[in-house]
Amino acid sequence: MADFTPFQGFRPRADLAAQVACRPYDVLNSAEARVEAVGNPHTFLHVDKSEIDLPEDVDLYDDRVYAKARENLDRMIALGVLVQDDTDCFYIYRQHMDGRVQTGLVGCCSVADYVDDVIRKHEHTRADKEKDRIRHVDECNANVGLVFLTYRGQARLDQIAEQWTEGHAPIYDFESGGVRHQWWVLDDARLQAEISAGFTKVRNLYVADGHHRSASAAKVGQQRQEANPAHTGEEEYNRFLAVCFPSDQLHIMDYNRLIKDLGGRTPQQFLLDLQTAFTVEAAGERGDPCKPAERGTFGLYLEGSWHRLTIRPELVGEDAVASLDVALLQKHLLTDMLGITDPRTDKRLDFVGGIRGLHELERRVDQDGFACAVAMFPTSIDDLMAVADSGQVMPPKSTWFEPKLYSGLVVHRLD
Repeated sequence: MADFTPFQGFRPRADLAAQVACRPYDVLNSAEARVEAVGNPHTFLHVDKSEIDLPEDVDLYDDRVYAKARENLDRMIALGVLVQDDTDCFYIYRQHMDGRVQTGLVGCCSVADYVDDVIRKHEHTRADKEKDRIRHVDECNANVGLVFLTYRGQARLDQIAEQWTEGHAPIYDFESGGVRHQWWVLDDARLQAEISAGFTKVRNLYVADGHHRSASAAKVGQQRQEANPAHTGEEEYNRFLAVCFPSDQLHIMDYNRLIKDLGGRTPQQFLLDLQTAFTVEAAGERGDPCKPAERGTFGLYLEGSWHRLTIRPELVGEDAVASLDVALLQKHLLTDMLGITDPRTDKRLDFVGGIRGLHELERRVDQDGFACAVAMFPTSIDDLMAVADSGQVMPPKSTWFEPKLYSGLVVHRLD
């Protein structure tokens, strides 16, 4: 069962929320963040990407970056840009995008649940990225970014969120990046108790997005437990900030591949060799992308033309990971044909989120020197849960969730 509790969050003043809220730290680089922050002293990028307030030659992992993040967070609180709620609250975060709506409950999860695998994962973390977020959490003394969790829905939890949003005006309601963001404060103690009780009926939570954020938050909590001889288990560092969405509301987009070379083959030989593992059919010319319509199919863009690849059925096993499209492509094309064995580090491979569209694949091949691109059918949320339940991990870049959760809408302090 999952432990999910309310907390006293630090939130933007209502009149500043749209200025404070920003895209999460891991979807834009420093140069993009510097541009995005121009003319906006309140953007939470000053905390999430604090290097933007330092000279451009300062290393991203320099001590000054973390100190600046803490300084900027403390200043936002001191100036009243962020104000702490007087009582424990749950929050409701609703996003509207392309006619779809997802509504999540924001609260605190348990470090113990993360350690004990009540909160399940489907990706490996990278040591350098984990170390960075550990330092950021520890220096700021706060969780500043939402961990994106999902769960198999509970009708009563959905009902509570729906009734609260119907009966109360949102505290925040703004549009950014083509997404409408709405936010409610749920401060009713009786309903809070019912929500927490409802989550005790949820067997597992699943990290949809935010593996590094959750891992770093848990490790900071463990470090503070070990360093505190008077540790009781009730301290704020035993909890971390998260938003929980029911799985049936979520949308996973394709996460596509770009390949730098054909392993010394001509395009014609490459297409012939693909027939060992795939059926290969002509599917159109540049400007008319081949978007995979079902599991087991792929779109290949090569020399200005699209081809439809279909994995041979006898190659699809029953294992939760090995049967995934991303795993089948990895084994039969990237590894067996091209020798790309580590997709995390091999410079011959790049990834493009589905939000950019398949014409971006054409552009990158035509203009950026890639030999070909592969369009993927999206991994399903059921696949994600099955992999996590099996104790395995997906290949890198298997899922692309949209819309992204904005940072700066609430902060959880650890003291």
